[in-house]
Parts: sequence; C-alpha cells; structure tokens
Amino acid sequence: MTIHIRHSTANDAVAVFSIISQKSCYSNTLQHPLSSIEKWTKRLSQLPDNCISIVAEKNGHVVGQLGAENFSNPRRRHACNIGMIVCESARGQGVGDALLSAFIDLACNWMGIKRIELEVYTDNAAALALYKKHGFTIEGTAKNYALKDGILVDAYLMAKCI
Repeated sequence: MTIHIRHSTANDAVAVFSIISQKSCYSNTLQHPLSSIEKWTKRLSQLPDNCISIVAEKNGHVVGQLGAENFSNPRRRHACNIGMIVCESARGQGVGDALLSAFIDLACNWMGIKRIELEVYTDNAAALALYKKHGFTIEGTAKNYALKDGILVDAYLMAKCI
C-alpha cells in the first residue's frame, strides 16, 4: 500500500493527537501522557515560519508525523532538529522511512539545510536502526537526558551532515 507524505494541517490535529497519545510514542519523545487536543490543534495551525510538520497517510489515515525546527540564529540556519512519531499499528511498514526520506529531500533540495539533528533514547533500537539507515551518526550521549516513566534515561545526539 502506498504511503503519501504531505504537509500537515490543523485538520490533522485529532489524528496526530491520537498517535502521540500512544504510550510508546509519548514515552519515546519529550511529550507527556496527558497532552491535549487543543495543544496539537494550535501547534499544527500556527506553525512558526521556521518550523515544518509533515504527515504520512496510508489508506487515507494519518499514521505518522515528523516535525522540524530550522534554527533561526544566523550562524545555525544551515541546521535543523527533527522529531518523529509513527502509529503503533503502522510500524514496520515503511512509514518512518517514507517520512524521513521525504524530509531529507525537502531539507537538502529546497531548504538549503546542511545538517539535520535529532535526539533518540538509547533504548529505542528501531528508531536507531532507521536513523542509521538514512546516514545519521551518533555524535554523543546525553546522560540523564529526560525522565521516562519515572527513570532518567540517556539519549544519543545524532546528526546527518549533507
């Protein structure tokens, strides 16, 4: 089945909220389990100029989202930071691969981005494999990076230079 990638809209807020409300999604991001639909509606309808949000659709349903912030400091405009979520029921079906491929193309060929950065928890093997497949490398480890289910966990700092 085809995965369609497009820019997100405020109409995607319910679907994105539904995905980020899944335990594996909020646990592996800096989101918390009690997010609100209002927060996601506002986020997707009022994106700052230096931010992008794209979604993956499969069979007409949003099954993943990737958000990116292009740094606004003149000395860092060549770089951006990304975060991504994929619906639990759509994992292993190429959704993350499609989102990441589409964003890398957009960043490199249309935005002038030369460095894409991300943080990923050290225990997130599937995400690590996906990022490495797309040429991201581990540049360091942030010890006690974030609280996850009551425990401080480490995160890898990864980047892809183009």
